[in-house]
Amino acid sequence: MKSLRIGGKLRRLRQEQRLSQAQMAGELGISPSYLNLIESNQRPVTVPVLLKLAEKFQIDLSALGGDTDERLHSDLMEALSDPVFEAADVKASDVKELVAQLPAVGRAFVALYQTYRRGGAGDAGLGDDPDAEGLSSALPSEEVTDFIQRRRNHFPELEEAAEDLWLENGLALFTLQQDLVKVLNARFAVDVEIAPADVMQGLLRQYNPLTRRLLLSELLPLSSRTFQLAHQIGFLGYRKEIEQAVSGGKSSSPEADALAASALANYFAGAVMAPYDRFHEAARTTRYDLDTLQRRFGLSFEQVCHRLTTLQRPGREGIPFHLIRVDIAGNISKRFSLSGIHIARFGAACPRWNVYDAFATPGMLRVQVSRMPDGAAFFCVARTVRPAGRAVVRGGLPQRAGTLAIGLGTSLAHARDIVYADGLNLDDPQIVTPIGVSCRTCPRSDCSDRAMPALAQKLVIDENKRGLSTYSVTG
Repeated sequence: MKSLRIGGKLRRLRQEQRLSQAQMAGELGISPSYLNLIESNQRPVTVPVLLKLAEKFQIDLSALGGDTDERLHSDLMEALSDPVFEAADVKASDVKELVAQLPAVGRAFVALYQTYRRGGAGDAGLGDDPDAEGLSSALPSEEVTDFIQRRRNHFPELEEAAEDLWLENGLALFTLQQDLVKVLNARFAVDVEIAPADVMQGLLRQYNPLTRRLLLSELLPLSSRTFQLAHQIGFLGYRKEIEQAVSGGKSSSPEADALAASALANYFAGAVMAPYDRFHEAARTTRYDLDTLQRRFGLSFEQVCHRLTTLQRPGREGIPFHLIRVDIAGNISKRFSLSGIHIARFGAACPRWNVYDAFATPGMLRVQVSRMPDGAAFFCVARTVRPAGRAVVRGGLPQRAGTLAIGLGTSLAHARDIVYADGLNLDDPQIVTPIGVSCRTCPRSDCSDRAMPALAQKLVIDENKRGLSTYSVTG
């Protein structure tokens, strides 16, 4: 078990409580000298001290976890990889010390860098709570992503609401779409209509609260129609639960609140389509067979992958997955990680991730065993998908497909519980792909896929030599 060093956070808590080291040590039942060692990160905190902290100061122990520190460290390293900081000569050890001693300063720096990247000024989006774990982001989408990450993408109140909907209305899995239409009509007096694409004018769902008509585009596949029906029920019947969950995110803008509410209505819809206990059991018994889960629950590939990341009910947890969604240009439009892998925040991820290889084989599932520079190993699958409702032809000319790729992965320790690892010798180093977070933060100097030099790498150009990459260093 990794030792937990929380010196900076503990010192900040003590200062906020206006306590001397002797006073806090007395509350925790330890000596002032030992507390001083913990605050200076010369000693890890023990379980009894953690429990005392939770009891005496009513704090959430997950807020002290190392995962938050690791994410902050990764975000800082990524921000500092910008060429604008090249002359600063910041070392990885400097960043590690900053995260340990002054995490609030680190979060403020990343928020400021985000504002710089957007070309903004003034309000750096630091939010009202400087102690909030995770990063308070200038972009609403980043705020919502951080909020969901802090909650580990699990919202018990919405799981319970979805289960209530099933029990109160006698829903059945194989007639779910028709059942949800009936719920909308009988409980909310809403009429549902499948409308032609030209009537929808680019919209996939449109609800009119005055006429109480819900229009769904004919372009939506069945799984997406069911999802949109459940999404609408979430806002009509469970808005209170959604808004209560949103209020816990401490957003800095109405736009972030609205985006978070939409994301949680989507969460509710996923919980309706794949009830927790039934889906968890099916995932376990099929060994996370994505195709079988799709067919059994009437879900799309992306819906299955996303639902798997939410299985964090205490006592009935699923495998801790990470999920990433990218377009062909490398833009990351969805990211979440319980596996411990760090996903790039400010740009594209490592080109060696199999989520990018998926574009070369549309519709085919890609499998990868990968290893980060720090030695952490992961088992990942990836496949391309097409956004729901995407038209193939517009104005007589072929439309760009708009294909996306979904990557789902977990620590290599869980690979044997997943059907896609069957037949692989997971101990064979020959099947492992060395990867990183992004080119600038990755220290692999000999990588042939480098698009830019590493942060710690001195750029040397030899006119007499040409390797597989301009920035790879060999020999």
